[in-house]
Amino acid sequence: QAQLVESGGGLVQAGGSLRLSCVASGRTFSSYGMGWFRQAPGKERKIVAAIGSGGSTNYADSVKGRFTISRDNAKNSVYLQMDSLKPEDTAVYYCAARNARAEYVYWGQGTQVTVSS
Repeated sequence: QAQLVESGGGLVQAGGSLRLSCVASGRTFSSYGMGWFRQAPGKERKIVAAIGSGGSTNYADSVKGRFTISRDNAKNSVYLQMDSLKPEDTAVYYCAARNARAEYVYWGQGTQVTVSS
């Protein structure tokens, strides 16, 4: 059973940094694209950053220049380095794995990030 587990969330002051980790198990995800999503209370889940199997990256405009997505296939892991955090970054962050049909088919349980002003 494939599983994704996020960690690294928490409470941080505006301007601070957090590093989220997502460890996959149950199968190898090196051929999958990986993404980080977030969902704030009362809002839709939105993609924040994505990384392809070859390492290409994409970011939502709201986080460009502040967030960095990376992956370590040897550890079956993907990371999200978040710098210069803002209160509007407060949300539950989820990692997900994307198959060859560009469908996010595996999801983690989420980790809460709270940024205080």
